[in-house]
Amino acid sequence: MSIIRAPRGVRDILPEESWKWEYVFAVTRKVAGDFGYREVHLPVFEHTELFSRGVGETTDVVEKEMYTFEDRSGRSLTLRPELSASMVRSYLENRMDKQHQPAKLWSAGPMFRYERPQKGRYRQFWQIDFEAIGSQDPYVDVESIELSLEVFRRLGLSNLEVVVNSVGCPVCRPVHKNALQDFLRPRLDQLCETCQGRFDRNPLRILDCKNPSCRALTDKAPDTISCLCDECSEHFDRVKGGLNRIGASYSIDNRLVRGLDYYTKTAYEVLSGDLGAQNAVCGGGRYDNLAESIGGPHTPGVGFATGVERIILTMEQQGCSFGKTPNIDVFVVFTNPSSKDEAVSVLYGIRRAGIAADMDYTGKSFKAQFKAAGGSGALYACVIGPEEISSGRATIKDLVSGEQETVSRDVLTVFLEARLR
Repeated sequence: MSIIRAPRGVRDILPEESWKWEYVFAVTRKVAGDFGYREVHLPVFEHTELFSRGVGETTDVVEKEMYTFEDRSGRSLTLRPELSASMVRSYLENRMDKQHQPAKLWSAGPMFRYERPQKGRYRQFWQIDFEAIGSQDPYVDVESIELSLEVFRRLGLSNLEVVVNSVGCPVCRPVHKNALQDFLRPRLDQLCETCQGRFDRNPLRILDCKNPSCRALTDKAPDTISCLCDECSEHFDRVKGGLNRIGASYSIDNRLVRGLDYYTKTAYEVLSGDLGAQNAVCGGGRYDNLAESIGGPHTPGVGFATGVERIILTMEQQGCSFGKTPNIDVFVVFTNPSSKDEAVSVLYGIRRAGIAADMDYTGKSFKAQFKAAGGSGALYACVIGPEEISSGRATIKDLVSGEQETVSRDVLTVFLEARLR
């Protein structure tokens, strides 16, 4: 019988890597607190309608990538492909509009999309998501962009580029749609099948097509900025002005539309020069009509999401630090089997003092235990044998210098704390 393996597109995050994830989360949590964002934990699956209506039926996510199933009551449920729709649903359902606005929220967890697996892209992937819901102030857009940059700064990332655009609103979007359709109509039969299907439903999404021939055909297509209404134009000007005021470097990309239908006005991405073609480490923007699309009142919002796998991949390529590699501090060694019981007592006494400690459970010899102690990364070995037991003491060996001394068991943890400090 062959061993059962993980499905294609998912992977195990092993101890050799998981500590790097914890570092990213710890830095993110500190930045979130500094900007006044509070953490929420959201369901892994939601009603399918939340995403079909919220994300958009013409998006690749809804058309091709969602993991959807029926539960035993016949309800259609979907493993979450992203977090913004869930965050807005939670905001509405829990009446966060009664709190101080905007509600500043962040969350992290696994998402699920049926995509072609490749380096840094998986079918189960982790995202960190920030949302500010309940304000249409352009400076909230600026804060969202600066917040994402601050996370990356504190993680040590460099060679990053911010690109921004405005995709308009329901007032000016039809103007751009008509201009875009007029431009594309003579070229329609040259577009890929997916783009042809979007021509009537949502031609803006054609600008997001990754097919090289479609990108070439739409190279001179009408951009959204030239079709903005007065309100959207003023909003975009104030966003750019805010970015200039805080000294944030950015460029305009009038092809940037993002892959989800709920975006209005500001859309942006943070790109890395070290990731090749799939170079976005973060994407976000404003979504003032998302709440209405899922049955709520008009509620403005803005936010962004960043992939944890992408962050770690970029950090590794740039040689960023992940902090101290987690190791134990003390390895308890017993000289013979009769000393093991007492060694266990010493081990748990050390741990209860808040010191990371371990010992061998596989029956290794005294010499092999010392070898295991060195391999564990411990700084000290605590030796327990008949002589130590009878005298109420322990022998502490510095595994770096080789020096050792005998310490009373009554002050063992105080001694170790002082040495480790």
